[in-house]
Amino acid sequence: MRVKLAGFNIDTGMMEQLDPRGRRHLSPETLSAAYARISRSPLSIDQLRKKACLDVEKARKSNQKIIFEMGHHSVAEHAVFNFDIMGVSRLALEEIERFRLVSYTEKSQRYVTLEGDYVTPTEIKAPDLKKLFLETLQRQNQFYAKAFAILNKKLQGQYRELAQSGPGQKLVEGWAKEDARYILSLATSGQVGMTINARNLEHLFRRFRLSPRGEVRKLAEKLFALVLPIAPSIILFPEPSAFERDAFSAMDQCFQSAPQSTAVASDPGPEIISYSENGDDLILASHLSVSKNLEFARALDTVSKTSGAQKKLMFMDFFRKIQFFSAPPREFEMADITFQAILSASNFAQLKRHRMATLLPGPYSPELGNTVPGSVTAAGLEDEFREIIGTTNSVHGKIKEKFAAAADYILTNSHRRRVLMKMNLREMYHFVRLRDDEHAQWDIRDLAHRLAEKVRTLMPLTAMMLCGKSGFAENYKKIFKVPPPD
Repeated sequence: MRVKLAGFNIDTGMMEQLDPRGRRHLSPETLSAAYARISRSPLSIDQLRKKACLDVEKARKSNQKIIFEMGHHSVAEHAVFNFDIMGVSRLALEEIERFRLVSYTEKSQRYVTLEGDYVTPTEIKAPDLKKLFLETLQRQNQFYAKAFAILNKKLQGQYRELAQSGPGQKLVEGWAKEDARYILSLATSGQVGMTINARNLEHLFRRFRLSPRGEVRKLAEKLFALVLPIAPSIILFPEPSAFERDAFSAMDQCFQSAPQSTAVASDPGPEIISYSENGDDLILASHLSVSKNLEFARALDTVSKTSGAQKKLMFMDFFRKIQFFSAPPREFEMADITFQAILSASNFAQLKRHRMATLLPGPYSPELGNTVPGSVTAAGLEDEFREIIGTTNSVHGKIKEKFAAAADYILTNSHRRRVLMKMNLREMYHFVRLRDDEHAQWDIRDLAHRLAEKVRTLMPLTAMMLCGKSGFAENYKKIFKVPPPD
């Protein structure tokens, strides 16, 4: 056996220190070209890489032929890029972070004290509306600073013992920040580190060029200009296709007269709209089918004839050695749960990180109301909070009349949107373990807790250990009458 480290990401600042003649040969395209030849060449991989590095132009021509003419686009996945994306709005970050197979690390509004930086959308051309936009942002930012100071002082006193240590003080400050930020606009500036392969980057270009927001289209231009000189042979389809542009046009026209969103004063909680009705049996039958090499129909028939008591005993034995970090096996992916929920932008910012699930967000809508943190109410700040929200909604309506694509920038982290989301039970375990935990932010923890309660009633056997990390020991003891294994 031979194993070699073929390459790794390096800082461009380090590359700039190299001799310019040597820099010409530094391109991720050589890895793509070499790996593309593995299936058809008798040479070893390291020899293929050496050949590609000796003639970068030849490697580029090879990539173009293999990707464009032969349609083997997956070789572009071997080229990986890192981007520092700074000074973009919270609204744009939501579009950036929609891609499943991309890695992100974002500046958190929960841990960093914000200084009032924001992005002004270029779409707002009217001076009077731009002035109104900026005045509203200023009011929101002033309230954030005021609320943070009040909440932090109150929480430091409430958790005096915890705040004695440096880490404890930072934790309490974080609680104040995460609640004060509910008044901040979606125009608030942020930054994210992004790692993406060339195939996904090409997909990003196509999607961003269809965005109604100029900020997102501008970002696509900047990313494209950075990549093209380095890797021209593996970014071949950066423009949206006719299908991508027009796929929903007939449907949208047909539903023009469909009912509009109605006002929602309170949070109704997540609603399960579909699920695998025999989820417990599907999971058990999946294991039986694979382990015994049975046709699935026969396995499912066998499971359906097994008594409920026997199935419960089997799952009790299955879960007996589980620990709080244990992931259920892939058989648990055979059962699905689809739900709809109305979420604040703060809640959605965390939910969108669960990218392997199917997440379909609707637009932000003032009609769906606002989520006001309980700490803001307890501190006597709710009336002022809601007064600013009223002004925000009025300005949103005025901007929307003339510059619809820019209107949502003025909305806040407390504003809500309706989302549709589908998870299989394995994904649900991961989500609930992480989010229904005492260390999780309260807004998404409430969502995860309510979901877990509903799913446990739908799939009582396979979901019996569906709970947050902090509730794991108590839940285990309730079921097995003994503490969980170490």
